[in-house]
Amino acid sequence: MPTPAPKRHVMDLSGQLAHASHVLATRMAAAFAEIGITPRAFCVLFHALEAERTQIQLAEIADIDKTTMVVTVDELEKAGLAERRPSATDRRARIISVTPAGEQAVAKGTKISDRVHREALASLPEEEREIFASALLRLVDDGGHLSTPMESERPVRRARRPRQ
Repeated sequence: MPTPAPKRHVMDLSGQLAHASHVLATRMAAAFAEIGITPRAFCVLFHALEAERTQIQLAEIADIDKTTMVVTVDELEKAGLAERRPSATDRRARIISVTPAGEQAVAKGTKISDRVHREALASLPEEEREIFASALLRLVDDGGHLSTPMESERPVRRARRPRQ
């Protein structure tokens, strides 16, 4: 006869956050398909528009490994949304420059991202939306309990942090 599972005394926050993150990511991916790019491509373009940044800097901001970043920039170049160019401040460095078509993709993508996030928050009662958003920010902002990963002998592969 199997031993009964122990009873939880605190909500499985890991499971709930992982599930919510996965569902939100799938909704975001489906929404970005409307304009033919991925959320990852949008993130790279968005942050490349903010300032002159190298591929390495953008990979760090977007929490993308180097190999995935190369593939992403290759795809953006092939689609005519971005190009690699020499940096104006360091001739050895190459920056990711957003093309006019990429700027249009960012404008459309920002509306899509805002819509998906607005829809998620709209599923909460109005009086809880600001409380939820504020509490989540306190958890993940600098100094918050969930702001910095802990070192572990068995590192956990982590998904990209939302930074949009």
